[in-house]
Amino acid sequence: MTETATLISAPPIKYATKLVYGVGSMAYGVKDVAFRAYLLWYYNYVIGADAAMVSLAILVALVFDAISDPIVGQFSDSLRTKWGRRHPLMYMSAIPAAASFFFLWHPPEALDGWGLFAYLAVLSSAVRTCITFYEIPSSALAPELSSDYDDRTSIASYRYFFGYLGGYGMSILALAVFLAPTAEYPIGQLNPVGYWTFGLVGSLLMFGTVMISTAGTHHRIKYLRKLPPPQRRNPLETFMLMRRTFSNKAFLAILGFGLLKYTAIGMAAALSLYFGTLFWGFDNFEMAIMSAEPLVGAVLALIFAPVIAKRLGKRNAAFWLAIAAIFLGTLPFILRLNGLFYADDDPRVLPTLFGILALYSACAISSAILVHAMIGDVIDASALKTGRRAEGLFYAANSFMQKCVTGFGLMAAGILLTIVDLPERAQPGEVDPASVDLLATLYIPSIAVLYIAGALFLHFYRIDRASHEANLAALKARDDAKRPAP
Repeated sequence: MTETATLISAPPIKYATKLVYGVGSMAYGVKDVAFRAYLLWYYNYVIGADAAMVSLAILVALVFDAISDPIVGQFSDSLRTKWGRRHPLMYMSAIPAAASFFFLWHPPEALDGWGLFAYLAVLSSAVRTCITFYEIPSSALAPELSSDYDDRTSIASYRYFFGYLGGYGMSILALAVFLAPTAEYPIGQLNPVGYWTFGLVGSLLMFGTVMISTAGTHHRIKYLRKLPPPQRRNPLETFMLMRRTFSNKAFLAILGFGLLKYTAIGMAAALSLYFGTLFWGFDNFEMAIMSAEPLVGAVLALIFAPVIAKRLGKRNAAFWLAIAAIFLGTLPFILRLNGLFYADDDPRVLPTLFGILALYSACAISSAILVHAMIGDVIDASALKTGRRAEGLFYAANSFMQKCVTGFGLMAAGILLTIVDLPERAQPGEVDPASVDLLATLYIPSIAVLYIAGALFLHFYRIDRASHEANLAALKARDDAKRPAP
């Protein structure tokens, strides 16, 4: 049985609405960069927990996410309220997400060993699940805000821009202010009080941006698709429906690409403090400057992703941007290991590295933007084939894909750290340079293989502008045929 959607004629989405819609992703960005770059370092290097144990706890949370994400997506798709399918869940998520994030950075001092492992696993799972109740319904709004092939790329660009602004803006604030060196902690990254402040400010930012975005898009509810009540299905029928939904070849291509690429990004982010402090020898001020390079990349991606997609098409642009990203991301490490990069005391180190990695971020973010927009096109193709709108389910899979950043990526980073055997809580001058070089040597092929293998999956994605417009026309014709004559 198919669902006949009533789509009220909507005015074109304004830039102000795109902006306020994108603002909500700052909450996800705060959570994301915290899990990517700070959580492993904080629990391992500051608190003193074993790196492998911390990575395992975060992986446990990822497994929990793998179960909760499709459940939230399915629930959002099936929800029918006067505020639509998405907004009630988005409003509901604000307080629990902020509270669980706060407590994640305030573990009881008496905890250690498996007690600390349990605390980290439970709180990590809570943060992920609570933000899922915002992120998946909010992401699922995007295809309904606009069905235009290019406009969807623009909407995704704003979403990713604000996600990076929230995450890396918070990172800059942390390194420049919360983790600034003190007499007691001349290396500010080791100051536990800074992470407590990080947790407080981050939780407030998460609450505020979720509420702003949800309330700011509330006026679009009346223009969203009006669907009939969903069929009652037993668990087996629901599972089979989800299986049919996820069997779309174009979607599986995106999923394969994202799983490998985002795992590589997660590994890079998890090791960023290690490399910045131990490999490049940066102090807090220089680390704060380097934390701004993803923001520069996000600005460039906001401008260029729609342009490149129009010229090459979303799939081809996403592929070549991913290849360019891996080249730029590994280049400085390859040069340094072979004695071809500037020495630590050379003033050209920071601006050169910043420039190369800003271009890397621009390529990686642009590729991610295009994948996010491609999912909206997959949803229309799937609706034509299955007769069912499943935005929530598809974006649940996308959410899981991105969370592989902080699960598999952190786990891989923990394994590399275990292999090189860095001493716990050692000061930069106390770490054997050979161990740091070995970490970089293992890191380069690891992320290169993940990136390249992931990009190859995009070969199986076959939706272009022409086929998308054909799908929209077929959907409209089918819905018009089912609509009762006046």
